[in-house]
Amino acid sequence: MTALLEQLAEAESPSLEPATQARPFATLADELRSIGFEVERLPGRGTGDHLEARPRGRRGAYQLLLGHMDTVWPTGTLEQMPVVADDDRVRGPGVYDMKGGLVQMVFALRALHELHAHAPLVPVVFVNSDEEIGSHDSRTHIRRLAAGAERAFVLEPSFGPSGKLKTARKGAGYFTVTVEGRASHAGLDPEKGASAILEVSHQIQRLFALNDRERGISVNVGTIDGGLRPNVVAPRVTAEVDVRVLHAEDAEAVQRAILGLTPVEEGVVVEVAGELGCPPLERTERNVALWRAAQRAARELGIEIDEATVGGTSDGNITSQYTATLDGLGSVGDGAHASHEYVVASQMPKRAALVALLLLTPSCS
Repeated sequence: MTALLEQLAEAESPSLEPATQARPFATLADELRSIGFEVERLPGRGTGDHLEARPRGRRGAYQLLLGHMDTVWPTGTLEQMPVVADDDRVRGPGVYDMKGGLVQMVFALRALHELHAHAPLVPVVFVNSDEEIGSHDSRTHIRRLAAGAERAFVLEPSFGPSGKLKTARKGAGYFTVTVEGRASHAGLDPEKGASAILEVSHQIQRLFALNDRERGISVNVGTIDGGLRPNVVAPRVTAEVDVRVLHAEDAEAVQRAILGLTPVEEGVVVEVAGELGCPPLERTERNVALWRAAQRAARELGIEIDEATVGGTSDGNITSQYTATLDGLGSVGDGAHASHEYVVASQMPKRAALVALLLLTPSCS
């Protein structure tokens, strides 16, 4: 498992460099073909290609295994952050998020193949190359597969040092607030101007007032850009806003409040663009049923697992709108998108075994 992870991690595959995806996808395709899978390459449009695979000759009711090959690390990161395996840790760009999860998926499927264990639902694999940039190209494929699947297992990394599975994720959206004011000389004619900076300060307070920790609503103005010079009344300012919601019922209200922002000062125009485009992965009844199946499988393996709610999104947010979804079945480790990224090697076989037992769980339908 460590050798395969090193091979995948050393094939750098940043989202924004589509050509880099070919090498690690070829490795993954070879692994899947070796255990009897048919592998199809789905061409990306402005992104790397995506991979879909299923056991040769098997059709019918299926379960979805979901992951991504792309990473946030640009080509050349290996020079400062080489792949190193020592002290029960595998370090390197993308090992935790989420090539370790892909390795565990391969070995779970390999175990079923070598033990002639027949999964009640056909295991269908989908791995995309644009998850880290929003899955805008692959979303159509994810929706298609999720709509027909009886359940989905997401091989994103687990959460925290104990490796908690993710039974809920916040939904997310991005908005841009643009304020058009009117420039004037700040010393000679300040009254002739209309300050976009003054106006955006009002709007920022309105935005932060939407935060509700108890409801799991977070609104953050992350960047502000605008103005010309200290002696000019600012004619234009933009603010970029990140929004997270834990419950679908809150998404519409928060979006409506942001899109409905109106000017406070005279002589300015406020325009808002954006949407809450990624729905939350909620702790629904069908998702909880998968979590309970994971608890039973963990007890059978003699390992302890726990669950977590996290603020980050994944493609599990999409699949959960269509089918039962369990996320965080990937690596135990730390450092997603950070320079200390690592995977705990000794946990990989255990988590692969957990995935294998979940694939053998009878259908709930």
